[in-house]
Amino acid sequence: MKAVRLVEIGHPLQLCEVPIPAWGDRDVLLRVRAAGICHSDAHYRAGTSPVGFLPITLGHEIAGLVEEAGSRVGGVRVGDRVCVHYMATCGACPYCIAGSEQFCVQGRMVGKHRDGGYAEYVVVPARSAVPFAEEIPFAHAAIMMCSSATSLHALRKAALKAGERAAIFGAGGLGMSAIQLARAMGALDVYAVDVHADKLALAAKYGAIPVNARERDPVAEIMRLTGAKGVDVALELIGLPRTMRQAVQSLALFGRAALVGITDRPFEVDAYRELIGKEAQVIGVSDHLLSELPLLFEYARRGSLDLADVVTRTIPLDADAVNETLDALERFGSGVRTVIVP
Repeated sequence: MKAVRLVEIGHPLQLCEVPIPAWGDRDVLLRVRAAGICHSDAHYRAGTSPVGFLPITLGHEIAGLVEEAGSRVGGVRVGDRVCVHYMATCGACPYCIAGSEQFCVQGRMVGKHRDGGYAEYVVVPARSAVPFAEEIPFAHAAIMMCSSATSLHALRKAALKAGERAAIFGAGGLGMSAIQLARAMGALDVYAVDVHADKLALAAKYGAIPVNARERDPVAEIMRLTGAKGVDVALELIGLPRTMRQAVQSLALFGRAALVGITDRPFEVDAYRELIGKEAQVIGVSDHLLSELPLLFEYARRGSLDLADVVTRTIPLDADAVNETLDALERFGSGVRTVIVP
């Protein structure tokens, strides 16, 4: 089968011919129908976030059809439409039992610690294969497995309540989901912060109040728009020290800043004025939970989460096209979400 693989850190991905992977008695073999390209994949290519081995097939946003199922698999059958919860976990350690399987002691992330979905086929544990409704297109289901699911987890970690105000720093793939989910959870106002006018226009279509950080200081603008109160919840989805600091600075009394974007650089915070004096919180967000996916699917099925305009481009399983997309993500380009359709 064909697979687009990371062979050497800091170098373009390569199209390779590899065997169809073997599956165990608790695994399923999926024919990949859609694989989203995430900013995290650019971090893996660059070495900012290390992968488990080389060469490796990237891709953790996956939707497809069950092609084969192991002898001990129940719950999914050959032919089922499924998307992939990207943590392959043991299901038995204290973290899995507690429902925090992203910290599973044996956990391995699909597309980072084991081969992922930039391929014609992928093998995952059956417990990671989650059926989804026919109303949801494969491309939408794929990106829901990272950008939408992580946005929902971030909003839940930040304990967003109905009637509160939220700021979303970064109106990309995660941001568009975060805006819609925040509104579905009852946010009174949602402010979308970005430097790209086209992304802000789409954010406004989803009901957000756009804040163009290229034209004005976003913290000052949020304070102006909220009558100097600030926001109750700020999500940082970009992974830049500057925007992490801005997320904290935009908080109201008792506000919560949830940091999602990946970076290898620290950011400064004025502990007294920005945290202690406000009793504000900074919360780290790592991935998402399997238990959150049914609610996410229901939001999508009911139309509260609409990704039709978020998938801005589809490409074939082609190394040049994938590398071009990763290059654009590294430049924080204007596109929202690109999906591979093998």
